[in-house]
Amino acid sequence: MSSETRVAEFAKIVGAQNVLTAEDDRRRYAHDKLPYANFRARAGALVGTLPGVVVRPGTAAEVQQVVQLAAEAGLPVIPYGSGSGVLGGTIPLGEEVLIDMQRMDRILSVDPENALVTVEAGMNGELFEEALNKQGYTAGHLPQSLTISTVGGWAACRGGGQESSRYGKIEDIVVGLKAVLPDGRILEVRPLPKRATGPSIRDLIVGNEGTLAIITELTLRLWKLPEAEEVLAFALPDRPAALGLARRIMQAGLHPRIVRLYDEKETASRTEGIDAYRERPVMANIVLCGEPGLVAAEAALVRSFAGEAGAVETETRPFDEWRAHRYKSISQQWQEKGFYNDTIEVTVNWSRAAALYDAIRAAVPAIHPDAHFSAHWSHVYPEGVCQYMTIRLPQMPQDEALPLHARLWELLEGETLAHGGSIAHHHGTGLFRGPWMDGELGVGMDVLRAVKDALDPQNIFNPGKLGLPPRAGAIDPYRDRMDHA
Repeated sequence: MSSETRVAEFAKIVGAQNVLTAEDDRRRYAHDKLPYANFRARAGALVGTLPGVVVRPGTAAEVQQVVQLAAEAGLPVIPYGSGSGVLGGTIPLGEEVLIDMQRMDRILSVDPENALVTVEAGMNGELFEEALNKQGYTAGHLPQSLTISTVGGWAACRGGGQESSRYGKIEDIVVGLKAVLPDGRILEVRPLPKRATGPSIRDLIVGNEGTLAIITELTLRLWKLPEAEEVLAFALPDRPAALGLARRIMQAGLHPRIVRLYDEKETASRTEGIDAYRERPVMANIVLCGEPGLVAAEAALVRSFAGEAGAVETETRPFDEWRAHRYKSISQQWQEKGFYNDTIEVTVNWSRAAALYDAIRAAVPAIHPDAHFSAHWSHVYPEGVCQYMTIRLPQMPQDEALPLHARLWELLEGETLAHGGSIAHHHGTGLFRGPWMDGELGVGMDVLRAVKDALDPQNIFNPGKLGLPPRAGAIDPYRDRMDHA
Protein backbone atom coordinates (compact mmCIF):
# COMPACT_ATOMS: atom_id res chain seq x y z
CA MET A 1 0.00 0.00 0.00
CA SER A 2 1.44 3.39 -0.99
CA SER A 3 1.70 6.21 1.54
CA GLU A 4 -0.95 8.16 -0.39
CA THR A 5 -3.35 5.22 -0.27
CA ARG A 6 -2.64 4.76 3.43
CA VAL A 7 -3.40 8.42 4.15
CA ALA A 8 -6.64 8.07 2.23
CA GLU A 9 -7.60 5.03 4.32
CA PHE A 10 -6.93 6.92 7.55
CA ALA A 11 -9.01 9.81 6.21
CA LYS A 12 -11.96 7.46 5.67
CA ILE A 13 -11.83 6.64 9.38
CA VAL A 14 -11.27 10.05 11.00
CA GLY A 15 -12.00 12.58 8.23
CA ALA A 16 -9.46 14.21 5.94
CA GLN A 17 -9.17 17.26 8.20
CA ASN A 18 -7.91 14.99 10.97
CA VAL A 19 -5.01 13.48 9.03
CA LEU A 20 -1.94 15.72 9.05
CA THR A 21 0.79 15.18 6.49
CA ALA A 22 2.38 18.63 5.99
CA GLU A 23 5.95 18.84 7.30
CA ASP A 24 5.23 21.82 9.55
CA ASP A 25 2.32 19.95 11.15
CA ARG A 26 4.36 16.80 11.69
CA ARG A 27 7.29 18.78 13.11
CA ARG A 28 5.06 20.03 15.95
CA TYR A 29 4.76 16.41 17.07
CA ALA A 30 8.44 15.48 16.66
CA HIS A 31 9.30 15.69 20.35
CA ASP A 32 7.74 16.30 23.73
CA LYS A 33 9.27 18.41 26.52
CA LEU A 34 12.30 16.16 27.02
CA PRO A 35 15.04 18.66 27.94
CA TYR A 36 17.63 16.83 25.83
CA ALA A 37 15.34 17.21 22.81
CA ASN A 38 14.94 20.91 23.60
CA PHE A 39 18.74 21.25 23.75
CA ARG A 40 19.05 19.58 20.35
CA ALA A 41 16.25 21.73 18.94
CA ARG A 42 18.20 24.87 19.87
CA ALA A 43 20.79 23.70 17.34
CA GLY A 44 18.13 22.81 14.77
CA ALA A 45 18.43 19.04 15.28
CA LEU A 46 15.96 16.30 16.17
CA VAL A 47 16.45 13.38 18.54
CA GLY A 48 14.44 11.02 16.34
CA THR A 49 12.39 11.56 13.18
CA LEU A 50 9.23 13.35 12.21
CA PRO A 51 6.12 11.19 12.48
CA GLY A 52 5.14 9.73 9.13
CA VAL A 53 1.58 10.97 9.57
CA VAL A 54 -0.55 12.35 12.40
CA VAL A 55 -4.06 10.89 12.82
CA ARG A 56 -6.62 12.51 15.15
CA PRO A 57 -9.42 10.08 16.07
CA GLY A 58 -12.53 11.36 17.81
CA THR A 59 -13.90 8.14 19.30
CA ALA A 60 -12.65 4.87 20.75
CA ALA A 61 -14.05 3.08 17.70
CA GLU A 62 -11.90 5.28 15.46
CA VAL A 63 -8.81 4.52 17.56
CA GLN A 64 -9.58 0.83 17.15
CA GLN A 65 -9.93 1.15 13.37
CA VAL A 66 -6.72 3.17 13.04
CA VAL A 67 -4.83 0.53 15.04
CA GLN A 68 -6.30 -2.29 12.96
CA LEU A 69 -5.30 -0.55 9.73
CA ALA A 70 -1.78 0.08 11.04
CA ALA A 71 -1.45 -3.51 12.23
CA GLU A 72 -2.49 -4.86 8.84
CA ALA A 73 0.19 -2.72 7.21
CA GLY A 74 2.80 -3.46 9.91
CA LEU A 75 3.08 0.24 10.74
CA PRO A 76 4.29 1.34 14.19
CA VAL A 77 2.09 3.77 16.11
CA ILE A 78 2.59 6.17 19.02
CA PRO A 79 -0.32 7.48 21.13
CA TYR A 80 0.02 11.20 21.89
CA GLY A 81 -1.74 13.19 24.61
CA SER A 82 -0.44 16.75 24.47
CA GLY A 83 3.31 16.27 24.51
CA SER A 84 3.90 17.31 28.13
CA GLY A 85 6.16 14.37 28.99
CA VAL A 86 9.81 15.03 29.79
CA LEU A 87 11.31 11.61 28.96
CA GLY A 88 10.79 11.44 25.19
CA GLY A 89 7.94 8.95 25.35
CA THR A 90 6.29 10.23 22.18
CA ILE A 91 9.41 10.82 20.08
CA PRO A 92 9.18 9.00 16.72
CA LEU A 93 12.24 6.89 15.95
CA GLY A 94 11.14 5.58 12.55
CA GLU A 95 8.41 7.85 11.12
CA GLU A 96 5.67 6.18 13.16
CA VAL A 97 1.97 6.90 12.79
CA LEU A 98 1.22 9.31 15.62
CA ILE A 99 -2.28 9.03 17.11
CA ASP A 100 -3.28 12.37 18.68
CA MET A 101 -5.96 11.65 21.29
CA GLN A 102 -6.97 15.23 22.08
CA ARG A 103 -10.32 15.17 20.26
CA MET A 104 -11.49 12.61 22.84
CA ASP A 105 -12.04 15.24 25.51
CA ARG A 106 -15.31 14.62 27.36
CA ILE A 107 -16.35 13.67 30.87
CA LEU A 108 -18.69 10.75 30.26
CA SER A 109 -20.23 10.43 33.72
CA VAL A 110 -19.97 11.63 37.30
CA ASP A 111 -21.14 9.10 39.89
CA PRO A 112 -21.28 10.70 43.38
CA GLU A 113 -22.76 7.62 45.06
CA ASN A 114 -19.76 5.47 44.14
CA ALA A 115 -17.33 8.42 44.12
CA LEU A 116 -16.28 7.80 40.52
CA VAL A 117 -15.83 9.86 37.37
CA THR A 118 -15.40 8.46 33.85
CA VAL A 119 -13.51 10.54 31.29
CA GLU A 120 -12.09 10.17 27.79
CA ALA A 121 -8.32 9.88 27.66
CA GLY A 122 -7.68 13.00 25.60
CA MET A 123 -9.26 15.51 27.98
CA ASN A 124 -7.00 18.33 29.15
CA GLY A 125 -6.15 18.00 32.84
CA GLU A 126 -6.94 21.58 33.83
CA LEU A 127 -10.33 21.51 32.10
CA PHE A 128 -11.08 18.16 33.72
CA GLU A 129 -10.26 19.39 37.23
CA GLU A 130 -12.14 22.67 36.71
CA ALA A 131 -15.25 20.79 35.61
CA LEU A 132 -15.11 18.62 38.72
CA ASN A 133 -14.47 21.61 41.00
CA LYS A 134 -17.65 23.28 39.70
CA GLN A 135 -19.59 20.28 41.01
CA GLY A 136 -17.75 20.31 44.35
CA TYR A 137 -15.25 17.54 43.59
CA THR A 138 -11.60 16.90 42.80
CA ALA A 139 -9.81 13.93 41.24
CA GLY A 140 -6.88 14.61 43.57
CA HIS A 141 -4.34 14.50 40.72
CA LEU A 142 -2.63 17.87 40.25
CA PRO A 143 0.70 17.50 38.44
CA GLN A 144 2.85 20.52 37.58
CA SER A 145 1.84 19.79 33.97
CA LEU A 146 -1.89 20.07 34.82
CA THR A 147 -2.58 22.81 32.27
CA ILE A 148 -0.72 21.10 29.39
CA SER A 149 -1.32 17.38 30.00
CA THR A 150 -4.15 14.93 29.37
CA VAL A 151 -5.88 12.52 31.72
CA GLY A 152 -4.83 9.59 29.54
CA GLY A 153 -1.25 10.77 29.65
CA TRP A 154 -1.33 10.77 33.45
CA ALA A 155 -2.27 7.09 33.46
CA ALA A 156 -0.04 6.04 30.58
CA CYS A 157 3.05 7.45 32.31
CA ARG A 158 2.05 6.47 35.87
CA GLY A 159 2.14 10.11 36.92
CA GLY A 160 2.02 11.73 40.33
CA GLY A 161 0.30 14.94 41.34
CA GLN A 162 1.45 17.50 43.88
CA GLU A 163 -1.08 16.18 46.41
CA SER A 164 -0.11 12.52 46.06
CA SER A 165 0.70 12.14 49.76
CA ARG A 166 -3.05 12.45 50.43
CA TYR A 167 -4.76 11.15 47.30
CA GLY A 168 -2.10 8.81 45.93
CA LYS A 169 -0.44 8.69 42.54
CA ILE A 170 -2.50 8.01 39.43
CA GLU A 171 -2.23 4.23 39.90
CA ASP A 172 -4.06 4.69 43.22
CA ILE A 173 -6.73 6.87 41.62
CA VAL A 174 -7.55 4.81 38.50
CA VAL A 175 -10.29 2.29 39.24
CA GLY A 176 -11.24 1.18 35.73
CA LEU A 177 -10.25 1.73 32.11
CA LYS A 178 -10.73 0.85 28.46
CA ALA A 179 -7.86 0.45 26.03
CA VAL A 180 -7.09 -0.76 22.50
CA LEU A 181 -4.60 -3.61 22.20
CA PRO A 182 -2.12 -3.99 19.30
CA ASP A 183 -4.40 -6.46 17.51
CA GLY A 184 -7.34 -4.04 17.73
CA ARG A 185 -9.23 -5.78 20.53
CA ILE A 186 -10.80 -3.66 23.27
CA LEU A 187 -9.63 -4.35 26.81
CA GLU A 188 -11.95 -3.30 29.64
CA VAL A 189 -11.17 -3.23 33.35
CA ARG A 190 -14.49 -2.65 35.13
CA PRO A 191 -14.42 -0.03 37.93
CA LEU A 192 -14.91 -2.15 41.05
CA PRO A 193 -13.56 -1.66 44.59
CA LYS A 194 -11.06 -4.53 44.93
CA ARG A 195 -10.47 -7.94 43.39
CA ALA A 196 -8.79 -11.27 44.12
CA THR A 197 -8.82 -12.57 40.56
CA GLY A 198 -5.15 -12.96 39.76
CA PRO A 199 -2.60 -10.26 38.89
CA SER A 200 -3.96 -6.78 38.27
CA ILE A 201 -4.58 -6.18 34.56
CA ARG A 202 -5.26 -2.53 35.41
CA ASP A 203 -1.73 -2.15 36.73
CA LEU A 204 -0.30 -3.72 33.59
CA ILE A 205 -1.91 -0.98 31.51
CA VAL A 206 -1.38 1.98 33.87
CA GLY A 207 2.22 2.98 33.21
CA ASN A 208 2.57 1.07 29.93
CA GLU A 209 3.39 4.34 28.06
CA GLY A 210 1.68 3.18 24.89
CA THR A 211 3.88 0.10 24.47
CA LEU A 212 1.16 -2.46 25.29
CA ALA A 213 -2.15 -0.62 24.85
CA ILE A 214 -3.66 2.74 23.97
CA ILE A 215 -5.89 3.97 26.80
CA THR A 216 -9.14 5.49 25.52
CA GLU A 217 -11.21 5.89 28.69
CA LEU A 218 -10.57 6.04 32.43
CA THR A 219 -12.71 5.77 35.54
CA LEU A 220 -11.11 7.59 38.47
CA ARG A 221 -11.84 8.07 42.13
CA LEU A 222 -13.68 11.23 43.05
CA TRP A 223 -13.23 13.28 46.23
CA LYS A 224 -15.31 16.07 47.74
CA LEU A 225 -13.45 19.36 47.90
CA PRO A 226 -12.18 19.72 51.48
CA GLU A 227 -14.14 21.91 53.86
CA ALA A 228 -11.11 23.23 55.75
CA GLU A 229 -7.39 23.71 55.17
CA GLU A 230 -4.40 24.83 57.22
CA VAL A 231 -0.97 25.71 55.81
CA LEU A 232 2.04 25.30 58.09
CA ALA A 233 5.59 26.45 57.34
CA PHE A 234 8.66 25.57 59.38
CA ALA A 235 12.35 26.43 59.42
CA LEU A 236 14.40 23.38 60.40
CA PRO A 237 18.04 23.07 61.44
CA ASP A 238 19.09 20.62 58.72
CA ARG A 239 17.91 18.15 56.09
CA PRO A 240 17.86 15.07 58.36
CA ALA A 241 15.54 16.93 60.74
CA ALA A 242 13.20 17.85 57.88
CA LEU A 243 13.15 14.32 56.48
CA GLY A 244 12.56 12.95 59.97
CA LEU A 245 9.60 15.28 60.45
CA ALA A 246 8.00 14.16 57.17
CA ARG A 247 8.59 10.50 58.03
CA ARG A 248 6.97 10.90 61.44
CA ILE A 249 3.92 12.65 59.94
CA MET A 250 3.34 9.88 57.42
CA GLN A 251 4.06 6.98 59.77
CA ALA A 252 1.72 8.46 62.37
CA GLY A 253 -1.12 7.95 59.92
CA LEU A 254 -1.78 11.61 59.07
CA HIS A 255 -3.03 12.51 55.59
CA PRO A 256 -1.42 15.82 54.58
CA ARG A 257 -2.52 17.38 51.33
CA ILE A 258 0.98 18.62 50.54
CA VAL A 259 4.40 18.05 52.07
CA ARG A 260 7.30 19.97 50.55
CA LEU A 261 10.82 19.97 51.99
CA TYR A 262 13.63 22.02 50.42
CA ASP A 263 17.40 21.67 50.70
CA GLU A 264 19.49 24.67 51.67
CA LYS A 265 19.88 25.99 48.12
CA GLU A 266 16.20 25.84 47.26
CA THR A 267 15.21 27.18 50.67
CA ALA A 268 17.52 30.19 50.29
CA SER A 269 16.10 31.02 46.87
CA ARG A 270 12.55 31.14 48.31
CA THR A 271 12.92 32.67 51.79
CA GLU A 272 14.79 35.93 51.36
CA GLY A 273 13.93 38.35 54.17
CA ILE A 274 12.65 35.72 56.62
CA ASP A 275 14.99 35.76 59.61
CA ALA A 276 14.18 32.26 60.90
CA TYR A 277 16.01 30.67 57.98
CA ARG A 278 19.36 32.26 58.87
CA GLU A 279 19.86 29.75 61.67
CA ARG A 280 17.55 27.05 60.38
CA PRO A 281 18.25 26.85 56.63
CA VAL A 282 15.81 24.10 55.59
CA MET A 283 12.14 24.80 54.87
CA ALA A 284 9.18 22.45 55.28
CA ASN A 285 5.67 23.28 54.06
CA ILE A 286 2.83 21.07 55.34
CA VAL A 287 -0.77 21.50 54.16
CA LEU A 288 -3.62 19.74 55.95
CA CYS A 289 -7.19 19.56 54.71
CA GLY A 290 -10.54 17.84 55.22
CA GLU A 291 -13.17 17.99 57.96
CA PRO A 292 -12.49 20.99 60.27
CA GLY A 293 -12.07 18.89 63.40
CA LEU A 294 -9.61 16.54 61.75
CA VAL A 295 -7.61 19.43 60.31
CA ALA A 296 -7.30 21.04 63.74
CA ALA A 297 -6.22 17.76 65.33
CA GLU A 298 -3.66 16.98 62.63
CA ALA A 299 -2.27 20.53 62.74
CA ALA A 300 -1.74 20.22 66.50
CA LEU A 301 0.14 16.95 66.01
CA VAL A 302 2.31 18.39 63.23
CA ARG A 303 3.23 21.40 65.38
CA SER A 304 4.17 19.04 68.20
CA PHE A 305 6.32 16.87 65.92
CA ALA A 306 7.97 19.96 64.43
CA GLY A 307 8.85 21.34 67.84
CA GLU A 308 10.52 18.07 68.79
CA ALA A 309 12.56 18.29 65.57
CA GLY A 310 13.89 21.73 66.47
CA ALA A 311 11.70 23.60 64.02
CA VAL A 312 10.40 27.15 64.22
CA GLU A 313 7.07 27.99 62.62
CA THR A 314 7.33 30.82 60.08
CA GLU A 315 5.19 32.83 57.72
CA THR A 316 3.68 30.98 54.75
CA ARG A 317 4.64 33.53 52.07
CA PRO A 318 7.10 31.20 50.22
CA PHE A 319 4.46 28.49 50.01
CA ASP A 320 1.77 30.94 48.88
CA GLU A 321 4.07 32.17 46.11
CA TRP A 322 4.83 28.61 45.01
CA ARG A 323 1.15 27.71 44.98
CA ALA A 324 0.25 30.74 42.87
CA HIS A 325 2.70 29.61 40.17
CA ARG A 326 2.87 25.86 40.71
CA TYR A 327 1.88 24.90 37.17
CA LYS A 328 4.69 26.88 35.51
CA SER A 329 7.88 25.15 34.41
CA ILE A 330 10.97 26.73 35.94
CA SER A 331 13.16 24.24 34.07
CA GLN A 332 11.89 25.44 30.71
CA GLN A 333 12.62 29.06 31.65
CA TRP A 334 16.29 28.17 32.24
CA GLN A 335 16.39 26.24 28.97
CA GLU A 336 15.08 29.25 27.07
CA LYS A 337 18.01 31.29 28.44
CA GLY A 338 20.51 28.85 26.95
CA PHE A 339 21.33 26.84 30.09
CA TYR A 340 21.24 23.05 30.21
CA ASN A 341 18.62 22.56 32.92
CA ASP A 342 16.97 19.25 33.72
CA THR A 343 15.07 17.59 36.56
CA ILE A 344 15.29 13.99 37.74
CA GLU A 345 12.84 12.54 40.27
CA VAL A 346 13.61 9.28 42.04
CA THR A 347 12.32 7.44 45.09
CA VAL A 348 14.19 6.02 48.04
CA ASN A 349 13.36 4.59 51.47
CA TRP A 350 13.66 6.91 54.46
CA SER A 351 16.68 4.99 55.74
CA ARG A 352 18.71 5.85 52.62
CA ALA A 353 17.35 9.28 51.68
CA ALA A 354 19.98 11.44 53.38
CA ALA A 355 22.84 9.26 52.14
CA LEU A 356 21.58 9.37 48.54
CA TYR A 357 21.42 13.16 48.57
CA ASP A 358 24.88 13.48 50.14
CA ALA A 359 26.49 11.07 47.65
CA ILE A 360 25.14 12.93 44.64
CA ARG A 361 25.89 16.39 45.98
CA ALA A 362 29.50 15.40 46.66
CA ALA A 363 30.02 13.93 43.18
CA VAL A 364 28.43 16.61 40.95
CA PRO A 365 31.33 19.14 41.09
CA ALA A 366 33.71 16.54 39.63
CA ILE A 367 31.63 16.51 36.46
CA HIS A 368 31.68 20.31 36.15
CA PRO A 369 32.72 22.78 38.86
CA ASP A 370 29.91 25.18 37.96
CA ALA A 371 27.18 22.56 37.70
CA HIS A 372 24.13 23.35 39.82
CA PHE A 373 22.59 20.64 41.97
CA SER A 374 19.67 21.08 44.36
CA ALA A 375 16.72 19.04 45.54
CA HIS A 376 13.38 19.07 47.24
CA TRP A 377 11.19 16.29 48.56
CA SER A 378 7.60 16.79 47.44
CA HIS A 379 5.88 13.37 47.59
CA VAL A 380 6.13 11.51 50.89
CA TYR A 381 4.81 8.11 51.96
CA PRO A 382 5.09 5.91 55.05
CA GLU A 383 7.95 3.90 53.50
CA GLY A 384 9.90 6.66 51.79
CA VAL A 385 10.10 9.78 49.69
CA CYS A 386 10.48 11.18 46.20
CA GLN A 387 13.71 13.15 45.83
CA TYR A 388 13.19 15.71 43.05
CA MET A 389 16.55 17.00 41.83
CA THR A 390 17.52 19.89 39.59
CA ILE A 391 20.75 19.80 37.59
CA ARG A 392 21.95 22.70 35.49
CA LEU A 393 25.00 23.30 33.35
CA PRO A 394 26.02 26.84 32.41
CA GLN A 395 25.81 28.29 28.93
CA MET A 396 28.44 26.59 26.76
CA PRO A 397 28.83 25.01 23.31
CA GLN A 398 26.37 22.16 22.90
CA ASP A 399 29.02 19.60 21.92
CA GLU A 400 30.65 20.25 25.30
CA ALA A 401 27.42 20.29 27.30
CA LEU A 402 25.69 17.13 26.08
CA PRO A 403 28.37 14.66 27.27
CA LEU A 404 28.37 16.40 30.67
CA HIS A 405 24.58 16.21 30.78
CA ALA A 406 24.81 12.48 30.04
CA ARG A 407 27.33 12.01 32.87
CA LEU A 408 25.03 13.81 35.31
CA TRP A 409 22.19 11.47 34.38
CA GLU A 410 24.49 8.47 34.84
CA LEU A 411 25.49 9.77 38.26
CA LEU A 412 21.99 10.48 39.57
CA GLU A 413 20.35 7.31 38.27
CA GLY A 414 23.35 5.14 39.13
CA GLU A 415 23.56 6.40 42.71
CA THR A 416 19.81 5.93 43.10
CA LEU A 417 20.09 2.26 42.17
CA ALA A 418 23.17 1.88 44.38
CA HIS A 419 21.14 3.22 47.31
CA GLY A 420 18.29 0.80 46.65
CA GLY A 421 15.98 3.43 45.16
CA SER A 422 13.82 3.59 42.05
CA ILE A 423 14.98 5.56 39.00
CA ALA A 424 11.58 7.24 38.52
CA HIS A 425 8.71 8.45 40.69
CA HIS A 426 6.25 10.16 38.34
CA HIS A 427 7.84 11.30 35.06
CA GLY A 428 7.87 7.75 33.72
CA THR A 429 10.51 6.02 31.59
CA GLY A 430 9.85 7.01 27.99
CA LEU A 431 12.95 6.98 25.83
CA PHE A 432 15.50 8.52 28.14
CA ARG A 433 15.46 6.08 31.07
CA GLY A 434 15.71 2.95 28.95
CA PRO A 435 19.39 2.22 29.81
CA TRP A 436 18.56 1.80 33.51
CA MET A 437 15.45 -0.35 33.22
CA ASP A 438 17.27 -3.68 33.58
CA GLY A 439 18.94 -2.37 36.72
CA GLU A 440 15.57 -1.18 38.00
CA LEU A 441 13.47 -4.29 37.32
CA GLY A 442 16.01 -7.13 37.11
CA VAL A 443 14.24 -10.35 36.10
CA GLY A 444 11.05 -8.28 36.00
CA MET A 445 12.33 -6.73 32.79
CA ASP A 446 12.37 -10.21 31.21
CA VAL A 447 8.73 -10.57 32.29
CA LEU A 448 7.88 -7.20 30.71
CA ARG A 449 9.61 -8.18 27.45
CA ALA A 450 7.68 -11.46 27.38
CA VAL A 451 4.38 -9.62 27.86
CA LYS A 452 5.32 -7.20 25.09
CA ASP A 453 6.18 -10.06 22.72
CA ALA A 454 2.89 -11.80 23.48
CA LEU A 455 0.64 -8.76 23.09
CA ASP A 456 2.55 -7.03 20.31
CA PRO A 457 4.49 -9.58 18.25
CA GLN A 458 4.95 -7.05 15.42
CA ASN A 459 6.38 -4.48 17.86
CA ILE A 460 4.13 -1.74 16.49
CA PHE A 461 3.12 -0.01 19.76
CA ASN A 462 5.59 2.75 20.66
CA PRO A 463 8.69 0.68 19.92
CA GLY A 464 11.94 1.51 21.67
CA LYS A 465 10.34 3.03 24.76
CA LEU A 466 10.15 1.76 28.35
CA GLY A 467 13.49 0.01 27.81
CA LEU A 468 11.89 -2.30 25.22
CA PRO A 469 13.47 -3.03 21.82
CA PRO A 470 13.19 -0.58 18.90
CA ARG A 471 12.24 -1.75 15.44
CA ALA A 472 14.89 -2.65 12.91
CA GLY A 473 16.28 0.42 11.19
CA ALA A 474 15.07 2.85 13.83
CA ILE A 475 17.24 5.79 14.82
CA ASP A 476 19.51 5.15 17.80
CA PRO A 477 18.79 8.16 20.05
CA TYR A 478 21.63 7.38 22.46
CA ARG A 479 24.49 7.64 19.98
CA ASP A 480 25.03 11.40 20.23
CA ARG A 481 24.11 11.42 23.89
CA MET A 482 26.39 8.67 25.14
CA ASP A 483 29.40 8.52 22.78
CA HIS A 484 31.52 10.91 24.81
CA ALA A 485 29.92 10.52 28.21
